[in-house]
Amino acid sequence: MRTDDVEKLKHLNILEGVKQSTFEKIIVPSFLQSFPTGTVLLKENSPADFLYIVLEGLVEMSASSMKSETVIEILGPANLFILAAVLNNDVSLQSARTLTPARILMIPASLIRDLMAEDPDFMRAVVFELARAYRRTIKELKNQKLRHGTQRLANWLLREGDNQGGSRTIKLLFEKRVLASYLGMTPENLSRGFAALADYGVVSSGNRIELSDRAALEHFASPSFLIDAAEPTTMAQIGTGWHES
Repeated sequence: MRTDDVEKLKHLNILEGVKQSTFEKIIVPSFLQSFPTGTVLLKENSPADFLYIVLEGLVEMSASSMKSETVIEILGPANLFILAAVLNNDVSLQSARTLTPARILMIPASLIRDLMAEDPDFMRAVVFELARAYRRTIKELKNQKLRHGTQRLANWLLREGDNQGGSRTIKLLFEKRVLASYLGMTPENLSRGFAALADYGVVSSGNRIELSDRAALEHFASPSFLIDAAEPTTMAQIGTGWHES
């Protein structure tokens, strides 16, 4: 692991502020690996042998039942997954696959459980991360249940535009069918959603999406901080953040 990688890891939400001895115990046996697009990192109902932390790239979290499959989350840098399964020493409820080239830190699950008893600051960071994941889940449930598909698409476009530096041009980094599944839509309904948003300045062409009238799109989308605000990724961010204008 490179020196600059180690320094970056010290600022991850779950490692920030832990004892140096705890940090070293975590880093030494862990794996920092690069994966190409489409790599299956984890299969649903498999043992949670590692805690995964996304350092670069995007990861799709999905689940299936019978012949149906859905995308539950799309995780970017500084996000981690299957923490609850790791703590419970249980199987994963989701599958994980890279949507782009990605660098992933893999921490042995047994080590996470052992170190929680040794370092109160690490335990606090783990509890914070569980709370963050819970709030993210509740916001996603509200998004799915309180909004129709085109409104969910509009709010995703606004958030993604912010994530890409506020640009009026969004580059879609994965297939539209993945976006449709994540938004709880069929590919056909997603296409109709883009067509409906043309009246609000949205033009979709391949993997490029133009937002020519953000004010009109925001008026239609009606974003809410109780649904759309990003959860803090560090302890220092608790109590600060996004407020409705």
